[in-house]
Amino acid sequence: MGIFKTRKNKTYSYTPRHYKGEGNPYEIKHKFDEFRTTVGSNKGLKGKLVSALDDYKNNADRTVNKRVLIIIAILVLIFLFIIEFDLSIFF
Repeated sequence: MGIFKTRKNKTYSYTPRHYKGEGNPYEIKHKFDEFRTTVGSNKGLKGKLVSALDDYKNNADRTVNKRVLIIIAILVLIFLFIIEFDLSIFF
């Protein structure tokens, strides 16, 4: 059904008269797009999750991975403190 699908924009083969460069001058591109694997065509939720996990696993900088895990652990402990979870069962 067409409710959940995004509409593709129309593309034209227009080239500016005085442009003498390479590529499309109207293409809006982030400067880190060629280094990312998660940027690209719109995939489903599963495709986005799989590509993000693959990018996370293949990351060469391990300190970033440790930092993310520490932040997640702190947020989980704060959540458990807010809901008044009894932490004495772990000791």
